[in-house]
Amino acid sequence: MFKRWLKRFFWLLILLLIAAALLFGLKPHLRRVDVAEATYGVMQVSVEGKGKTRVIDRTIVSAPVPGTRCRIDLNVGDYVEKNQSLVSIEPLRAQSLDPRSWAEARSRVSATESGLRTAEKKAQSALAKMELANKELARTHSLGGKSNITQNKRVQAAARGAKAKKHSADFAVDIARHEVEAARTALKYVGTKGEVNATTTVQVRAPVNGRVLKVLHECRGMVAAGQELFEIGDTQSLETETAVLSSDAVNIKPGMRVTFNGWGGEMALEGRVRIVEPIGFTKVSALGVEEQRVLVISDIISETSQWQALGDGYYVESEFILWEAENILQVPVSTIFRLNDGWAVSVYQNEKASTRVVQPGMRNSLSVQILEGLEEGEKVVIHPDDVIADGMEIKVFNVTIPYAIRKYFNP
Repeated sequence: MFKRWLKRFFWLLILLLIAAALLFGLKPHLRRVDVAEATYGVMQVSVEGKGKTRVIDRTIVSAPVPGTRCRIDLNVGDYVEKNQSLVSIEPLRAQSLDPRSWAEARSRVSATESGLRTAEKKAQSALAKMELANKELARTHSLGGKSNITQNKRVQAAARGAKAKKHSADFAVDIARHEVEAARTALKYVGTKGEVNATTTVQVRAPVNGRVLKVLHECRGMVAAGQELFEIGDTQSLETETAVLSSDAVNIKPGMRVTFNGWGGEMALEGRVRIVEPIGFTKVSALGVEEQRVLVISDIISETSQWQALGDGYYVESEFILWEAENILQVPVSTIFRLNDGWAVSVYQNEKASTRVVQPGMRNSLSVQILEGLEEGEKVVIHPDDVIADGMEIKVFNVTIPYAIRKYFNP
């Protein structure tokens, strides 16, 4: 008797549990959502690209005369000083020159001398611009708090840029002088109108201070006149080249601010766009998609002490600032959605969802500017879906758990 009643009680309990489960399943539950507040803050719209550094001031040192080259004891990375002997060449015994060859040799000397005068004029112009930029910088410093931060940064960047251009102009003058000496040396050792010079040793000297970037001819042997021997560059004057999509390059203008990240230092470097090259090229992405890209050349305007560890061909991540402003009302870009021909957000208000039309402005990968439709402090639903209707009761997650887990338990 007792066993029979126990069996009935067991089945009754099972039926009650099933009924409770059905009632619990049919009962409407509050939709749980994530929300974000509309806040004011700084906002940037940028284009990112992968680039590399390269030496601005670089030159190729060539053999001025044909001959037998002695062994080179320099390696890549070695520092050389201006007028330092790099290699010695034993020139071949000169052959007689015909009048045409003699005229060509003399013309080369005249051309290099003209190039030297042009380089000196450009160096004088660069010096005048640097002095003007330094005066403007001193005037800005004298104003103290009367000038805004943006203007100070602009003037400082202009002063650094003028200094870099003056450095490059001086570098070009030294190169031009070296070319004049090479042309005169070639004219001297090839002989004139049947004269034959005795074989002597010609010293090939460094035209500028810098580091050896490449050794282009290492073995002892014959060298021809004009054969490249070394590439020397000043690693303290660097620029960057970044390949960006052509659709992004049309929005990048000279003078735009750019920041460099991922180069290995603790802080980002500042730069300015100098030129957007007018010629694109095709590059195949990692997924095998052909893309049209354009090289953007930028100058590094941060203090040299911050990036002196960089060299030629080092990797950088460039971020070109297309637009930036302060005190911008913004929400996460994942909160807005299309509604008819416009845009809308789902506002969390009194534990209910309220669909509201908004007018978005600028946007980046994280945030979107709100021009109309929202006020500061209002909460909007992140990733709203079709289930969340206007006026629907919703509840905000109070426990910080991974979004993927919440999505699993809140289908």
